[in-house]
Amino acid sequence: MKTFYAFFKKEQLEMLRTGRLLVLIILFALFGIMNPAIAKLTPWMLQSLSGSMAESGIIITNIAVNALTSWTQFYKNLPIALLIFVLMTSAIFTAEYQKGTLVLVLTKGLKRTKILAAKALTLLVVWTGLYYLCYFITLGYTAFYWDNGIAQHVGLAAGLYLLFGIWVLSVMVLCSAPASANTGVLLGTGGAVLAVYLLGLLPNVAPYLPLYLTQSMSLLTGTLAPGAMARAAGVTVGLIAANTAAAVLLFQKRSL
Repeated sequence: MKTFYAFFKKEQLEMLRTGRLLVLIILFALFGIMNPAIAKLTPWMLQSLSGSMAESGIIITNIAVNALTSWTQFYKNLPIALLIFVLMTSAIFTAEYQKGTLVLVLTKGLKRTKILAAKALTLLVVWTGLYYLCYFITLGYTAFYWDNGIAQHVGLAAGLYLLFGIWVLSVMVLCSAPASANTGVLLGTGGAVLAVYLLGLLPNVAPYLPLYLTQSMSLLTGTLAPGAMARAAGVTVGLIAANTAAAVLLFQKRSL
């Protein structure tokens, strides 16, 4: 257990030393601030443009913003935040393959399963921490400027999108086990998300897919009931477990 903890701590320090963690913290904090800021400034920006747009025949009426406007910005920006996170952490395995550093760790008695678990847990902890940093900043500013009571199931909607992000990370870990470069990791992860998106175009299949969990605004507005997400959440948890198990098997057989 001590060796696992030491390797897990090493992974966190590596992200800190390389500056990736600091950059991600700044970016996610900025996203959290931007969400309510954009919503608050939208009427002013449109009013500033109203004169020039009126000349084109476009009339802007009074724009009312509320907590839902801020949360709309939050969920619009989350795919960008998730993409940045994947891009900046996709080499967590492959960089060590190329350097050959994992061989040294194995000679010291650390099992492959613990290596994979430490790296996967690092991704999970950092993603969850960054996600909720962005979420609570948005939540605080939104509550300050508007009434959050207009939005339904705020915490549940956020938790479900977090779960979708964890599924994406599990795919990334699975792709990292056999891949030799982070290009392969990115292509595999992007291909999986694209495949789920295409399957989601089938109405009867969509409610069972991880991507269904990203319909957060439908929960906030009451268009979807929380129970409607149960099937997608269950399938997503199962897929995360399957991806992790497959990653362990592939990593055990990989030549380091």
